[in-house]
Amino acid sequence: MNNEVVLESAGTLHGQLQRGLGRAARRAADRPGAGEYVYDCIRRDPRWDRQCESRRLYYARLMVDLEMSVGPVAAHLFDPSDQADADEWRVDLALGVLADLVRLSRREAASPLRRYAEEGAQWFDAVEELIDLEDPALTVGLDELVAARCDESELALLIPAHRNPVIEAWAARQPRIAEALARQREAGRAARRAMVATPGRDAQSEAELLDLARRRGEGAIGAIFELGRRRTLALLDLAEELLPQRPSRYGGAVCRALREYGPETLPRARAWATQRGGCEDMGLSILARYGTRQDVPLLMDELRVALDRHEWSSAASPIEGLGRLRAGEAVPLLKSAWTESTYAYLRPRILTALTRTAPHTAESYTVEGLWDCEEGVRLEAARFAPLTRETEIRLQRLHHDTSEEPDVRAAAAARSVT
Repeated sequence: MNNEVVLESAGTLHGQLQRGLGRAARRAADRPGAGEYVYDCIRRDPRWDRQCESRRLYYARLMVDLEMSVGPVAAHLFDPSDQADADEWRVDLALGVLADLVRLSRREAASPLRRYAEEGAQWFDAVEELIDLEDPALTVGLDELVAARCDESELALLIPAHRNPVIEAWAARQPRIAEALARQREAGRAARRAMVATPGRDAQSEAELLDLARRRGEGAIGAIFELGRRRTLALLDLAEELLPQRPSRYGGAVCRALREYGPETLPRARAWATQRGGCEDMGLSILARYGTRQDVPLLMDELRVALDRHEWSSAASPIEGLGRLRAGEAVPLLKSAWTESTYAYLRPRILTALTRTAPHTAESYTVEGLWDCEEGVRLEAARFAPLTRETEIRLQRLHHDTSEEPDVRAAAAARSVT
């Protein structure tokens, strides 16, 4: 089967379903053939960034609403190409959709999920989905397969941080799983003890911490975070040394530490954003959080270029900054980005920006957002969508849907008319 993705126009139902837009979910029931588009999206995962974007619950809900069979999804899992295709993402979305269908009380979806855990090429991912469902009845006997196939590192990956009834049941029958569970719990206790026992770096001078950070050996990450805690401007110099180099955990630590800083970093951030010396992303991130009206032209230019080039991830900081600054001139670009972007992860930022800059314009987007694929959009929409008969019904559904994220359910409950 050819799984190559061809993104359709954002003006078509198929293109909107690919993007996970709420407007597509609202109109799908009235459009003949919508179900085939949903199947196509599940088979040919349309996400621009598969690690960040959500689609599984969105498509699972559509399958429930359109009364679609799980058969074509199962057929995709067990296509003859499964064992030969090297793409580890080939079935990721389909497995997630099946798991969410189980959460939505479509219990028949558990059967192909269980079978794929036993027979599929990406069986480990299916096992993770079954564990996350926390229903031991769906995993009876699967512990033998897991114990036989997994080494110690793989067993460790399967064990969630919180107590899980599936793992507990397996541990009662499989000594290797019980040992892995015991190791994980002991590691957690050891980590907590280490946090308590680790001495602070308060006694070290700024120069000593910088030297330790520059040597990039043991203690370098801790030194970087201590510099960040003190909000020393010398960390900006270190950023100019590390960020232009290839990505590393030390550069990542610097970026995280700089999040503790405030407007005192603006002069350097403006220079970084315009000089293109390797620190421009960090500069734009700082401008998004602390910039002033004088930064609006630069943020507008950055957003325009990112959208023109379809460099969707580069649009995130400009959108955030323009929304925080309530830059009304950005509204046309924000509306275009909402519809055209294939990067659904942008939409929570876009909706927040629209509600701040143009509340009246944002109303239609908040209504549509109640059906969006992204949790952040549904959360913002649940807080601000105007109350009509349609939105009240949708808010009630979000409130009572146990497959929904807790913060979305809480926001919907706060707005729901009881």
